[in-house]
Amino acid sequence: MERIKIERNVSKGKLDKLNVISWPIWAKENSEFPWHYDKQEICFFIEGHAIVTPDNGEPVEMGEGDLVTFPAGLSCMWKITKPVKKHYNFE
Repeated sequence: MERIKIERNVSKGKLDKLNVISWPIWAKENSEFPWHYDKQEICFFIEGHAIVTPDNGEPVEMGEGDLVTFPAGLSCMWKITKPVKKHYNFE
């Protein structure tokens, strides 16, 4: 199983190339919930903080300014510790 990939301090050039600003926005308050990715998702955190723990894996922290890739087939538990707002794109 592929791992969650995080790029921090992503350049504006890379965000422009990916056309992140055109992606839909998802927002969620502090909460905890299970999630499964049928398709790969790439997202860019506009604000917030979350800890995502893959089933049988180690917790991964992510938040404002991070570009995150969740692999297809990943099952995990989300714990949002500061309300999240992110652009997202399924591939």
